[in-house]
Amino acid sequence: MDRFFGFKEQGTSYRKESIAGLTTFLSMAYILFVNPAILSDAGMDSGAVFVATALAAAIGTLIMGLLANYPIALAPGMGLNAFFAYSVVLGMGIDWRVALFGVFCSGIIFILITVFNIRELIINAIPAELKYAAAAGIGLFIAFIGLKGAGIVVPSEATAVTLGHILSPTTLVAVFGIVITVILMLRGFQGGIFYGMVATAIVGMIFGVVPAPTQIFGAIPSLEPTFGQAFNLDWGSIFTVQLLIVILTFLFVDFFDTAGTLYAVANQAGFVKENKLPRAGKALLADSSATSIGAILGTSTTTAYIESSSGVAAGGRTGFTSVITALLFLVALFFSPLLAVVTSEVTAPALIIVGILMASSLRLIEWDKFEIAVPAFLTVVAMPLTYSIATGIALGFVMYPITMLAKGRGKEVHPIMYVLFFVFLAYFVFLTE
Repeated sequence: MDRFFGFKEQGTSYRKESIAGLTTFLSMAYILFVNPAILSDAGMDSGAVFVATALAAAIGTLIMGLLANYPIALAPGMGLNAFFAYSVVLGMGIDWRVALFGVFCSGIIFILITVFNIRELIINAIPAELKYAAAAGIGLFIAFIGLKGAGIVVPSEATAVTLGHILSPTTLVAVFGIVITVILMLRGFQGGIFYGMVATAIVGMIFGVVPAPTQIFGAIPSLEPTFGQAFNLDWGSIFTVQLLIVILTFLFVDFFDTAGTLYAVANQAGFVKENKLPRAGKALLADSSATSIGAILGTSTTTAYIESSSGVAAGGRTGFTSVITALLFLVALFFSPLLAVVTSEVTAPALIIVGILMASSLRLIEWDKFEIAVPAFLTVVAMPLTYSIATGIALGFVMYPITMLAKGRGKEVHPIMYVLFFVFLAYFVFLTE
């Protein structure tokens, strides 16, 4: 075991790696409850999604640890689950089974571009500013969902949205959760988001806003409502431009989210040498495989988690950290009764804080260059305002070649971007039909 993971070379030990694995798990355990809450809005069984989430996280993280030997954990991604539920299923009216098939296809494509080393071509084709804008826009979209779930933002006939009833008990509990989570994060608590959810649930139960669980441990819920449903569909009606855009969006967000996370965590651990990431192909293969496996189990896109950096900060340097995290996700399967306490007030703080973290990429955009600012701004602002991640990405990809050509910088635009211009233009034409 020592030789397999290379403890001596990395200057680590079983104890350090185990503590790191526990730290990573606590930092991202919130997804076990947030993901079922989001996907159940799409009509999926929350108990089955809970099991699918835990299994997808465990399998994906285990593959990452054993194949790539990285202390990086995977789980269904925030933002991608919101896109799945609110943009694809509720917004486009696509059945959640078809959406799962789209996730599965994006995972298979991800595997192919990894195996055939096409990933660098794609990374270089799409400008960095649009990647940053997409990440920030998804952050605003997630935060908007959280504010809505908390009752802080409510619909208004006069102004579309307005401030909700802040003094209502449910909203006050959510506000408490936001404040306590922010304090925990600022004080450097590893797993601040998870502990914030726990504190919010406890306060909610004390004041009778959140239902108390009848038990803490319980039998593992059935996976049958979601398992294999990605292939239980009408094959004659799935080959549409709409589904193609969905697959491309899943692929786009997962690909760049994973690449960014892998590089950031690996750099923190000291793995990056001369701007190159060792075993990058194996790490990306682990991620893409987890996405397809997760879709079969019944959850949205599985991706690498930036929260893995907390485990690295705790001393994790090898894949044994990931093995420990994976095992803890399996243990978590017996805590399904706690799903009853995870209401919208409890998940709202997690959504808002994750949104804030994702929005930090706004600082990396060159706002002083108007040809860059226009597509970036439209990408960011369109996601929450149209309630669609796909629409935001499509607007940015359509406007970018136009602004660059108008500025006389058309030669700097990669040919793939011109192809995507027509693909997303067709998407808007399809939406108006």
